[in-house]
Amino acid sequence: MAKFKVFIDGGAGTTGLRIVERLSGRPEIELLTISAEGRKDVNERAKVINSADLAFLCLPDAASREVMPLVREDVKILDTSTAHRTDPAWVYGFPELEGQREKIVASNRVAVPGCHASGFISTVAPLVQKGLVSADYPFTCHSLTGYSGGGKSMIAAYEDEGRPAGYSAPRSYGLTLKHKHLPEMTALCGLTSAPLFCPIVDDFYSGMQAVVPLRLDKLPGVTPEAVAACLADYYAGETQVTVHPLNELPEDKFLSTGLLSGSDRMEIFVVGHEDQMLLMSLYDNLGKGASGAAVQCMNLMLGLPETAGLE
Repeated sequence: MAKFKVFIDGGAGTTGLRIVERLSGRPEIELLTISAEGRKDVNERAKVINSADLAFLCLPDAASREVMPLVREDVKILDTSTAHRTDPAWVYGFPELEGQREKIVASNRVAVPGCHASGFISTVAPLVQKGLVSADYPFTCHSLTGYSGGGKSMIAAYEDEGRPAGYSAPRSYGLTLKHKHLPEMTALCGLTSAPLFCPIVDDFYSGMQAVVPLRLDKLPGVTPEAVAACLADYYAGETQVTVHPLNELPEDKFLSTGLLSGSDRMEIFVVGHEDQMLLMSLYDNLGKGASGAAVQCMNLMLGLPETAGLE
């Protein structure tokens, strides 16, 4: 069997490690490595990237931007940082968006979506694209994540026995209202202004729930049934995104943020009445919110089964 050579630049980070886990047992993938010294040298990193069929950049924004001028155009790149998510030369890696799967297949430059952004975009983009909600609607979003979303430093802080008492309760952040995911949330949904966005981290390892409220009394003619039908039709036939029927909830009527922890899928719940609605997207911040999405895009870029290696 011919193997694809794949390199994970930044494979020691949280996202990189999860990608390694998903790829290490796949017979069609050969993972390339680099020495500890080479990881610190941009030219050495570029050499390994240029010897690969595809490379993941699991790096801070600056490191991703630093290496890209040294990379050959024919090498396929998946960047998990925020560096290229709104760059017109790159394709946004959310295959379930209308027309996006075909663009990913044809591209050598794909930006993996941000974790919080994935949930917001999954519910808002279809409604705006289909004209059900206007692009100037004042969207808001609260998004709750497990602490693994903050990477190694946050994981260490939360798992430290001497951590501050405040870590035991939900903590809002991004309170300058300039969170790094806002540009992609705005651009991919085609909004005229950024949503009001409040991310929250809590004392559990992984899982994510992005909640978008809709004021139907401010959207004349829009009904809960129409919103639910729009989302269901948009994602009909998708394996990685499921839309539940209107007002369908677990038996106890609680919606746990950890419902899809460990999964690479996303589930959308739609609840409400004639005046108000909540659109809730549940997934794993390390799955469909990061490494799972990256592997899904890799499969498409390499012509492999789209869900191969996903949980």
